[in-house]
Amino acid sequence: MESLRDKAKAFRALHAQPMVVLPNAWDAGSAAVLEHAGAPAVATTSGGVSWARGHGDGQGLSRAEMTEAIRQITAAVSVPVSADIEGGYGPDPGDVAATVTEVLGAGAVGVNLEDSRAGTLTLFSPSEQAARLAAARSAADEAGLPELWINARTDVFLFGVGEPSGRLADVLSRATAYAEAGVDSIFVPGLVDLEALGELTAASPIPVAVMAWAGAPSVAEFAAAGVRRVTVGTALAQAAYGVALRATQEMLTGGTYDELSSAMDFGALNGLFG
Repeated sequence: MESLRDKAKAFRALHAQPMVVLPNAWDAGSAAVLEHAGAPAVATTSGGVSWARGHGDGQGLSRAEMTEAIRQITAAVSVPVSADIEGGYGPDPGDVAATVTEVLGAGAVGVNLEDSRAGTLTLFSPSEQAARLAAARSAADEAGLPELWINARTDVFLFGVGEPSGRLADVLSRATAYAEAGVDSIFVPGLVDLEALGELTAASPIPVAVMAWAGAPSVAEFAAAGVRRVTVGTALAQAAYGVALRATQEMLTGGTYDELSSAMDFGALNGLFG
């Protein structure tokens, strides 16, 4: 636990910087590559983890399946790992607490917990989600890891909840309630508009995190808008699978292998697992 606390403290210290950039891994191999590339910490992506295990994204894995994936990822790297635990694998605060306890046992020092209900496009109310987040914080304290970084994800923009004109106010209301529950940051996937982000970061009681993709504003532009943390969700996994798709199509139709020209060197990749 002391070693885990050291990682948790290091992860928390990263967030004292103006911006934290966290690439997202989906298995042990991808995590090792991200660390090799220089990532000071690694986040997981529930979508990528789900695909690697033959499931679709959207809280389709069990708690045990996700915990085992996180265990494999943390074992493959020396840097801190923040785990995407989706909706906590159950609707009740007790479900969330059980999940947090297990993923801390698997070596994670940060978690993302979303406020959407599994299998639906609806959200828990701010008070319901605050109770679930408070349970996550209590579970970390009881496990001896009070430094756990809790990134509270809200899907207001991602799911287009409510009238567009009221979404920013909804997120701010949630940020306030979630901050009171003991979380460390508010994660707003689906929102990349820099003007709106500027309003949000100016008013939010906790740091704001976003999810980027090809064509989204740069890290520097997000930072200028006051954003403190950038991840890319499933995008890295999608890119890797995109290479596999195009290379296979090229082999089958043209009989050539040009898509493989950007592959990582075998020796370098294999050496990550010595």
